[in-house]
Amino acid sequence: MNDPTSIVRETLDQVLNRVLELSHWIGAHPELAFEEHRTSSEIGDVLAGHGFTVERGVAGLATAFVATIGSGALVLGICAEMDALPDIGHGCGHNVIAGAAVGAALALAPLVDALGVTLRVYGTPAEESGTGKEIMVNRGLFDDVHAAIMVHPSLKDVVEPQFRAARSWRITYRGRGGHASRPWSALNAADATVLAQTAIGLLRQQLRDGVRVHHVVTEAGGAVNVIADRTVMECMIRGDTIADVDEVWDRVRRCFEAGALATGTSMDAAALPSLYREFRHDPDLADLFRARAQEAGRTFPEYPDALFGSTDMGNVSQVVPALHPMLSFALPDEQGNHTAAFAAAAAGPEGDRFVRDGALAMALALVDVARSEPVRARLQADLQSRRTASTNA
Repeated sequence: MNDPTSIVRETLDQVLNRVLELSHWIGAHPELAFEEHRTSSEIGDVLAGHGFTVERGVAGLATAFVATIGSGALVLGICAEMDALPDIGHGCGHNVIAGAAVGAALALAPLVDALGVTLRVYGTPAEESGTGKEIMVNRGLFDDVHAAIMVHPSLKDVVEPQFRAARSWRITYRGRGGHASRPWSALNAADATVLAQTAIGLLRQQLRDGVRVHHVVTEAGGAVNVIADRTVMECMIRGDTIADVDEVWDRVRRCFEAGALATGTSMDAAALPSLYREFRHDPDLADLFRARAQEAGRTFPEYPDALFGSTDMGNVSQVVPALHPMLSFALPDEQGNHTAAFAAAAAGPEGDRFVRDGALAMALALVDVARSEPVRARLQADLQSRRTASTNA
């Protein structure tokens, strides 16, 4: 085999302009969770045009896809996220995540037969809300995968960032409406939300370090001179594990119940489908990616706090050896993820640098996975153990 590192680099150079065009197009056409129809189609079309077989609408999800090339015994997956955020577009940089995934796949494609690899690109919808990867995992799409990887933009270069488990709920208060000039006959659902938020604020002092409780009023009433008879809140809790999240929810739920008790309203709480499991980084993937990203000019300082948000790639990591490194945009702290400034950076030179570095490091790391006999054997043994455990369950 010719030098695979040179082949990856040369191939990426050849396709980079097309990959960057794809990243820019996605950035300019943001689509929300489970609505990424044009985005999914564009990504799939690029992959199909370079020899991948694309299966669309997998796992019962209209915008999910799996693109495959090669037929080797080692199955490697690269995840491409697609959805944007309301109002600010690709403020989490999913356009460059998809670009890097496609770039890595195209750069690695000429080597799949020589490396004995089946390479898949997973188009994974609804990372921001709905956790599409959890659905794809539950529908068996990762059952035969030996390892999976993706790369995410941030303000830091971190190979093994700490991601939190998270779960969300929708809380609905129902009271009795009335004219604001005659409030004594009404039961104010809006007051219930205020009391609940106050109670949660007081509870936070009693929670362990690292636990986060987020809440927002999504429906607060429609007119200043009308007592609201219905209000809706959403709450997200993050913790080290899903078990920790559920334990905290028992206490947070009482805060919402207190709002109803004090105002005489009723309260219903329903779990939302978004479920982010804790992340397990694979140490071999981490070491191989770090070395290749350093060759691309990235550095990985020791940060005192490498705590990030939550990702449904954690759900994949629970069943498949996985890695989710972060590569940085050169932006000030106040312009980090989930801001309009971050979306603008993802559409510009910082985003392009990320796509190239991320694609190159992922492709070369997967080459190293395939060529390392100890790593390859360990991944194959891991998959066999998972299959045995599943059969015996």
